Amino acid sequence: MKILILGAGQVGSSVAQILSKEPQNDITVVDSNALVLASLKDRLDIRTVKGHASHPNVMEQAGALGTDILIAVTSSDETNMVACELGKLLFNIKTKIARIRSSSYLNNVDIFGNSEGKLAVDVTISPESLVTEQIKNVIELSGATRVLPFASGRALLVSSIAQSGGRLIGSQIKELPKHLPGIDIRIAAIFRGEDTLEVTGNTILQENDEVFFLSARQHARLMMAELRPLDKKAKKIVIAGGGNIGMRLADALEDDVRVKIIEHNYQNAQKLSARLSKAIVLSGDCADEELLREENIEQTDVFCAVTNDEQANILSAMLAKRLGAKRVMSLINRPSYVELVESESQIDVVFSPQQVTIGALLAYIRRGDIVKVYSLGDSEAIEIIAHGTLESSQVIGRHHDEIQWPEGVVLAALIRGNKVLMYHHDSIIEAEDHAILFVSDKTSIQFVEELFHVST
Repeated sequence: MKILILGAGQVGSSVAQILSKEPQNDITVVDSNALVLASLKDRLDIRTVKGHASHPNVMEQAGALGTDILIAVTSSDETNMVACELGKLLFNIKTKIARIRSSSYLNNVDIFGNSEGKLAVDVTISPESLVTEQIKNVIELSGATRVLPFASGRALLVSSIAQSGGRLIGSQIKELPKHLPGIDIRIAAIFRGEDTLEVTGNTILQENDEVFFLSARQHARLMMAELRPLDKKAKKIVIAGGGNIGMRLADALEDDVRVKIIEHNYQNAQKLSARLSKAIVLSGDCADEELLREENIEQTDVFCAVTNDEQANILSAMLAKRLGAKRVMSLINRPSYVELVESESQIDVVFSPQQVTIGALLAYIRRGDIVKVYSLGDSEAIEIIAHGTLESSQVIGRHHDEIQWPEGVVLAALIRGNKVLMYHHDSIIEAEDHAILFVSDKTSIQFVEELFHVST
């Protein structure tokens, strides 16, 4: 597959790194920064072209003619949209994806499409919208570190850190049905330190294990009580940063919980106050200890730092935790910071716009009828549709043991119509089922795509 990536920032570079590992992909990256391109070319098996991403001659030099997928992820919405338009007009590129940040464009989605009179953007990716939704989901399910919806939200893949007091701690996983009779839940993965455990009925859950489980939405909170003492639902939220994410998050939460936003820019704070109906907007420094104390930070259920400065996010979240906030969350862009903060700090949850955006992009790039992808560092969670017949498919009409599953792949559930069915060894995949898989080894993704490929 021939893929042209415009923009070698954090998202563009990461997508190039992931896709270049798959031998069927031919990757070219365009950017105006020669040093960044040289670093990428030294590390990856890709082509690079220096130049302005939306200039026709640069796109032609980069091999736009014959490209299957155009991914425009520069820092400029306008550059991304123009590049997609040129991709259609001059190079007949079939799939054109643009990262769009401005709400002015996103609030007018009818301007995008392939029909006459519309901008030729097939898929818009909004990092701010994706991150806002992810943060909202985690806040609403207390104790979770990730909440990943599948099948239009009917099924949730949830991760949480096991803590003393959870009913399943110290017990074998096969005891779970006795704890939750009549409720079917699948534990998809367990990470213990640096190790990925093989999950069997005899696996004993330990404190500090990171557990990924899949359940119907209405059962997720019940499962949380098996992993840790059940937290009360968050009622008091403090958001540090009134930018796009902070504003959207406050707007999404203010009808159900008490929300305060701390915004350092006075003019921006005034605009937020006029736009939001119930949230309280404060003008000040989110890392100001006196301000946090004045606002009774010790009574806060969740402190969420989402400013444009990741260092300010880290420091303010750590300070809020020290001052008594029950849970603290931080938005961090750099992958090296994400790993460091997750392992070495007291911050409860870290959100990476880069990982969220990459997952959204991969859903349109992966082969096969993949509906959704979540990038989870070295792992992925995917939703893929099983097409074909018993004769043309390697999975339809077969039990678990009749399928040659790649290493590190767990089929957690099947979505059949409106039903969420946990997958067991005697389950049979039917045509048009949506299969939800947890892939702990990304090198197995290609084999998953081949496994669900329909032969002719």
